[in-house]
Amino acid sequence: MTTDKPGIRHLAEILYQKGIEHVVISPGSRNAPLIIAFNRHTKINCISIVDERSAAFFALGIAQQTNKAVGIISTSGTAVLNYAPAIAEAYYQQIPLIILTADRPPEWIDQGVGQAIRQNNIYSNFIKGSFELPVEPKNDEELRLSDRLINEAVNLATYGTHGPVHINIPLREPLYNLIGESKLSVKLIKQPELSSKLKYVDLKVFSEKWKKYNKRMILCGSLKPDNELNNVINNLAQDKNTVILTETISNLHAKGIFTCIDKLVTAIKPNETKDFKPELLITIGENIISKMIKAFLRNNKATEHWHIDISGKSIDTFQSLTEVISLSPKVFLGQIPQKNTSTEGSYWDLWKQKEIICENKHQTFIKNIEFSDLKLYDKLLSLIPENSNLQLGNSTVVRYAQLFKPKKNFTYNSNRGTSGIDGCSSTAAGAAFVSKKPTTLITGDISFLYDSNALWNNHLSDNLRIIVINNSGGNIFRFLDGSSSIAELEEFFVTEPKVDYKKLVEAHGIQHYYCDNMADLEQIVSRFYSETHTMSVLEIKTPSEKSAEILKAYFSNLKST
Repeated sequence: MTTDKPGIRHLAEILYQKGIEHVVISPGSRNAPLIIAFNRHTKINCISIVDERSAAFFALGIAQQTNKAVGIISTSGTAVLNYAPAIAEAYYQQIPLIILTADRPPEWIDQGVGQAIRQNNIYSNFIKGSFELPVEPKNDEELRLSDRLINEAVNLATYGTHGPVHINIPLREPLYNLIGESKLSVKLIKQPELSSKLKYVDLKVFSEKWKKYNKRMILCGSLKPDNELNNVINNLAQDKNTVILTETISNLHAKGIFTCIDKLVTAIKPNETKDFKPELLITIGENIISKMIKAFLRNNKATEHWHIDISGKSIDTFQSLTEVISLSPKVFLGQIPQKNTSTEGSYWDLWKQKEIICENKHQTFIKNIEFSDLKLYDKLLSLIPENSNLQLGNSTVVRYAQLFKPKKNFTYNSNRGTSGIDGCSSTAAGAAFVSKKPTTLITGDISFLYDSNALWNNHLSDNLRIIVINNSGGNIFRFLDGSSSIAELEEFFVTEPKVDYKKLVEAHGIQHYYCDNMADLEQIVSRFYSETHTMSVLEIKTPSEKSAEILKAYFSNLKST
């Protein structure tokens, strides 16, 4: 037995045949036909999560790991709005979500009935497209229209630049009627694979431009692990006139690249900027974390800036954009001449010398400081199990991680599409749900509390561990320019939470661990990973004001002669 609404039966079958394997559902009445149709489809894995905001981030985590579209289903009304933060994040991370929102029929919108708001095109600024299905299609003509719209929506989400799409579904009562199962004949519209290379004439032009510059910089933002791209970057890194800068979430591990951008840029003295300034800047990947490299490249503009993105978006982060190249980075960079014979006094050597100086200062400084956030990260990152999926929370967490060389056997993820703190735990939970790898989320105390409903979830995987850095609130505001010195700092910015994390975690039946010093850290982290075989939380208490002072001193030390 399944829902008696044929349009909904077709919807479930088309999504399955278009490759949708997971659907995350939040409870409701208006979406009852969807719940019934999808849950009773034998080939679709349905996951029930009550809180819509957490559910959508959980789905984002699944899609992040599988590189496949994931469906989310909500009831009507304000439940629909709770999806918005995850949808915005998916849009800017280019992650495909199929958003299915049940709605009241059009005759009842704005007519004083409950849970009825204007849902059509409600996410317009953060989706690739919005579709509204016909109300209760019954005859062949109406079903063909509905099938076509569903096909268009899924194709749009997964073709070219991936991203979320919205399908709004008006439904009339009754909502719970059932009918016997039958074989469905649904209309499928296929989309060809996107494949392209640089035309010969364009290749010649770009190759000539490439050769004429002696100071070339490739700046890499957030990227999914990709062996082909890594090989291309590895070849380009051998070119002594080319400097490749990456971040942890770039997931690139080639020999000769520079991984700790903030350390390097901080150490560049004013009289050296002309030497380090690139002539040709090439950017790939999504948003850059480092504010320092953004400021450096805006103040020291390259002669040319090429942005390579299959979407063809004109992203002018550094206010120097001259070319938008609508290809995948590995296709374009793989066609560029990859070696240069210049070795003596090269652009790469300049950056390498700076890196050696910075790394020596880094090691000496950390060796001599007391327990603090910086000291903690130095040790903690070495204690996380090999071959881990490391999920980095936003605010201070992801920034501290940039100060340490990425581990080759880690996969790094972070919600840097919009850089919000609101769904870090739920995203990590979704990622762990479909990943067989050990998955660790490092998150701040405010981020953890903000998304504490991630613990209200019957699908938390045994391979998930959450490490909460409890530095008494939003510690980033203690060292940001401006906020650290104003009277409102503690009450309105840092907002130290008065929460017993042990009670909060154990209320959900989850094991809680605690550490507040370096001497016990290694032993406690070892127990945290080995003692239990279920998801658990480790709270590490660090001194907030002292941590901010030490981080400021760290950057001052890098600037010193």
